[in-house]
Amino acid sequence: MTGALYAEDTGEGARALVLLHGFAGSHRVWEGVRRALPSGLRIIAYDLPGHARSLDVPGGGKAKATAQAVLADLEERGIGRCHMAGHSFGGAVAVLAAHFAPRSVASLALIAPGGFGPEIAGELMAARAEARTDEEMAAAVQGMFGPQARVPASVVKEAIRLGSVSGQREELIEISSLIVRDGTQGAFPKTMLEALSMPVHVAWGACDAVLPAHQADGLPEPFVVHRLPGCGHMLPEEAPAETARIIAASLGAG
Repeated sequence: MTGALYAEDTGEGARALVLLHGFAGSHRVWEGVRRALPSGLRIIAYDLPGHARSLDVPGGGKAKATAQAVLADLEERGIGRCHMAGHSFGGAVAVLAAHFAPRSVASLALIAPGGFGPEIAGELMAARAEARTDEEMAAAVQGMFGPQARVPASVVKEAIRLGSVSGQREELIEISSLIVRDGTQGAFPKTMLEALSMPVHVAWGACDAVLPAHQADGLPEPFVVHRLPGCGHMLPEEAPAETARIIAASLGAG
């Protein structure tokens, strides 16, 4: 038995915004961002396969399968066109969704997205996946934030809660091994990124310890790049207001 892909679907606006979290997250990582977004949006925030309430959905850690699952779920919800925002692994998923269904994706906001270069701090992801104690979890989460950032207690508490769900830790270890292979991640061909026809905004923390900030260099000319000084990898939780501003800018462009 496998469960259905879970999403928190709220709002009744004419425009739909899809939110896709990163590795070891859930729809709840967007709570601060959502509070700062413009009103009048229908927001669909997913738990991606292998995570939280979608723990039993197959395809965890596989960006292509995850993109296809999201597109299929949106079709079932009757959403023919939407804006997408994705963080980290969710950013890679958003790129693939736009690649597979370009007429269905009005714009992209990619927050420290995966797949923009081979470098990735696999040891940080493994530490997050393997954390057993509260202290190990707090240290793993801190490693993904900026060096000067104070991690909110609520973020650590939520990570501990998710990690305590039966089967979640083992699933995250497996997903980490799929994303990071031989110390690197898969990268999109430049031609694929150049072929994206919708407006694309990319945000990156200058102190990102998971995916180096230089992966935002040399992107296709139409892309709008936002660099956040002092910030690390976890921008939706680390800088929610700024992340919301960037997503709002992408909505205006699309």
